[in-house]
Amino acid sequence: MDEAKVRIATDADWPAIWPIVEAVVRAGETYTWPRDLSEADARRLWMAAAPGRVLVAMDGDTVLGSAKITPNQMGPGAHVANGSFMVGPAARGRGVGRLLGQAALEHARQAGFRAMQFNAVVEVNVTAVTLWRSLGFDIIGTVPEAFDHPTAGLVGLHVMHRKL
Repeated sequence: MDEAKVRIATDADWPAIWPIVEAVVRAGETYTWPRDLSEADARRLWMAAAPGRVLVAMDGDTVLGSAKITPNQMGPGAHVANGSFMVGPAARGRGVGRLLGQAALEHARQAGFRAMQFNAVVEVNVTAVTLWRSLGFDIIGTVPEAFDHPTAGLVGLHVMHRKL
């Protein structure tokens, strides 16, 4: 991953993003999306329209992961960004999540957001919780037993936040 770079995704990137989204969703360990989500529905959920932005982490021509940045809420809540991140199974543990996280934070700053919030970080996803804390996010609350993890059972969902 020495040459990995992050860029804005285009519609043409979807065929390379979909296998990543599909693997994450089918595993059912980190996203609240239905495990049998169709490709068409996944595309509608992931490929955010403006003012949202989708990023891809690339190693040459290979998509390693993707991030989606959107306003967390509409109207008076639109100054807080929401971030969603997925890294392909083969690229995990190689710094792709950190690279996407840093790029997403920079994009959010440049877009005029004042903070970023994650609404549903699965508490047993220690890798993600550790990464987001290292990038300055705080756990501001946990919804108990809000996620039915396939092996850990009912676990909490953290709400994480950081000012930009």
